[in-house]
Amino acid sequence: MLGSASPARLSTLRAAGLDPEVIVSGVAEDGIAADSPAALAATLAELKAGAVAARLLADPHPAAGVTIVIGCDSVLELDGVAYGRPASAEAARAGWRRMRGATGVLHTGHRVIVLPDGAPGSGTGIPEVRAVTGTGSTVVRFARPTDEEIDAYVATGEPLRVAGGFTLDGLGGAFVDRVEGDPHNVVGISLPLLRTLLAGLGIKWIDLWQ
Repeated sequence: MLGSASPARLSTLRAAGLDPEVIVSGVAEDGIAADSPAALAATLAELKAGAVAARLLADPHPAAGVTIVIGCDSVLELDGVAYGRPASAEAARAGWRRMRGATGVLHTGHRVIVLPDGAPGSGTGIPEVRAVTGTGSTVVRFARPTDEEIDAYVATGEPLRVAGGFTLDGLGGAFVDRVEGDPHNVVGISLPLLRTLLAGLGIKWIDLWQ
């Protein structure tokens, strides 16, 4: 189960051989605080995965077999400040004026929860539930788009749908000079980190291939 509405995360997992069912968590990101941008990404991932797991645990007719819930959330750290999705076109434009020529860090929190076969649902969790959290961080070096390019990019609407107001795998990729670290993490889900987290819970990555 993927607790995210992000089409980029879903397509990344599908390209890697997984085919998760999507259950949108419904967690509101506004008003959540943490000690650092990286911690914020992890906290949001935990909340999203937890909301989906609680919904599944509350189901009086749970699905047969072990269920894996994956929750992710990304934030861009720039000068120590965390930026999620821009709230408006003007915010996206202002963000890009800050970002151009700068270096930031894209943090993606990952929360994996494993629900046992036929787990009874109380909505509060049970002892057999296993979970782990990890955060991937990738350095992003931005190009210097002109004001005209920024306005045109914001007008596409893409920046309003993604953390930090940019993509690596979409129209915004032309405005990123390079990344240092896992590029999948910038897209929204780190495949190497996810594989490691699953292995820690006794789940083999290759067993999840469809």
